[in-house]
Amino acid sequence: MIEWVSLRAGARPVPQPVATPLVWATAFGGALVLVAVHNMLVGSDRPGFALAALSLLAALLGLCARFTAAPGTAVLCWLTLNGFAVPPAGTLTWAGHRDTFWLTCLCAATLVGTVLARIVQARAAYRRIAAEVATPATEPHGGPLGA
Repeated sequence: MIEWVSLRAGARPVPQPVATPLVWATAFGGALVLVAVHNMLVGSDRPGFALAALSLLAALLGLCARFTAAPGTAVLCWLTLNGFAVPPAGTLTWAGHRDTFWLTCLCAATLVGTVLARIVQARAAYRRIAAEVATPATEPHGGPLGA
């Protein structure tokens, strides 16, 4: 008799990252909410706080995303920051050094989150695999050292 078994039936040592379109949708929606809250509480004349909040959002999204999602996440956060957190609201502008710095900060935050997640997941996978290998087998005489 043939028994069909899924190849993914076993325990996975490293969790699968979230799909990139879902990360981007969350980045866009989260950025809009953060910038709206920033504009209500602080105002649009101080975009540094919005940049910090969006960098934190980008880093958190990087924890569950692939490396390929980092540039898109940074650009979506920057579009929201540039379009709605600095005057004139609703107009995209390019102010050379400022916007380059913002894009660099957002991309770096996303990459830091992704690298941190990969390191933590790799260490956890190593510990699981090392624990399975280091588990002593049952001795043939019923106990350790022939007891």
